[in-house]
Amino acid sequence: MTTSSSPRTLYVALELGCDKWVLASATQAAEKPRFRTVAARNLGALQEELAKAKARFGLPADAPVCTCYEAGRDGFWLHRALTKMGITNVVVDASSIEVNRRQKQVKSDPVDAGKLVSMLCRYHAGERKVWSVVNVPSVADEDGRQLHRGMKDLQRQKTECSNRIKGLLASQGLTAAVDAKFRATLTGLRDWADQPVPAGLQTRLLQEYAVWETLHRQERDAANEQERQLREGQERQQEQMRQLMGLKAVGARTAWILVMELFSWRAIKNGKELGALVGLTPVPYDSGKSQREQGISKAGNRHVRCLMVESAWMWLRWQPQSALSQWYQRRFGAGNKRARKVGIVALARKLLIALWRFVEHGELPEGAATKDWRLNVSSTARRHARQATAAG
Repeated sequence: MTTSSSPRTLYVALELGCDKWVLASATQAAEKPRFRTVAARNLGALQEELAKAKARFGLPADAPVCTCYEAGRDGFWLHRALTKMGITNVVVDASSIEVNRRQKQVKSDPVDAGKLVSMLCRYHAGERKVWSVVNVPSVADEDGRQLHRGMKDLQRQKTECSNRIKGLLASQGLTAAVDAKFRATLTGLRDWADQPVPAGLQTRLLQEYAVWETLHRQERDAANEQERQLREGQERQQEQMRQLMGLKAVGARTAWILVMELFSWRAIKNGKELGALVGLTPVPYDSGKSQREQGISKAGNRHVRCLMVESAWMWLRWQPQSALSQWYQRRFGAGNKRARKVGIVALARKLLIALWRFVEHGELPEGAATKDWRLNVSSTARRHARQATAAG
């Protein structure tokens, strides 16, 4: 009887640092890894080390190579570069890697790389649950997320700037709204002794306000670009957004984030997978006589998770006759404040799955009311026009 054996494979784990990368190479999980260090982002040196590793383990020059690294600061460019080299690479969710539960443990780059290469061998041997693999977006899909994430960062920075201004005023016993009229307001402020704001503090406040104005203008420009794409875009993403905006309680921001973060590029198989993607799945603890709920996992896309909890409250307000709202009222409506908060998370998961089915399969949520999607865009455009006029 003859048997056929597949060619031996070189497994390489990359521990990525800012200045250097640590490479751990092996051909099987039980083998002692070969450790080498290369300069960060030096793909030529990486290819040389892969060739040397093949020679070290007695593999032919054309032997297949499988690599892995943890998702993090370096993003996905390395995955695309390795794939173009003909290397099978996986990007690993760092939070899914098994750890030793002892209170203290050794932590170093070689130790981490050695553990990763052992798990990589197990993963390709068929142990698929050894970790979670990140679904890598295309360059276009990844770039499509920059607009709304940038807007969120601008809003956060603007809030921080506004809080600094209010804090400086509070140190003098003063308060004022940070808006387009702040410069005029500042000159008219008087403290408890009927004295104007000191000159040095005024200069600092105006410096902070100049930053606030810049952030406000950038946020407005980004919002206008988002609305333009919603009105004029002809790509599949914009069609999905307009479809979602046709439901009451779903606005432009909600539709944009859901499509760009999830619906437009992720190959979602079922509702259970979708809930896990955003960390809205329950985490029960059931061991022996101890049984309790630990809440939701929160091991997913935080942008969508926070958004869906907000959207669930909006759904209750604007879609009271829908089956989802009536389910919530039956289960949690008569409960206390804590019960309603727990219930809103459950509603957020159900709502997310219902919206996905609406976009993917055209299944309108039961009892949901619809509207013209243009109402969202036109009302938002009018609001930004008023803000621009006030700031001008």
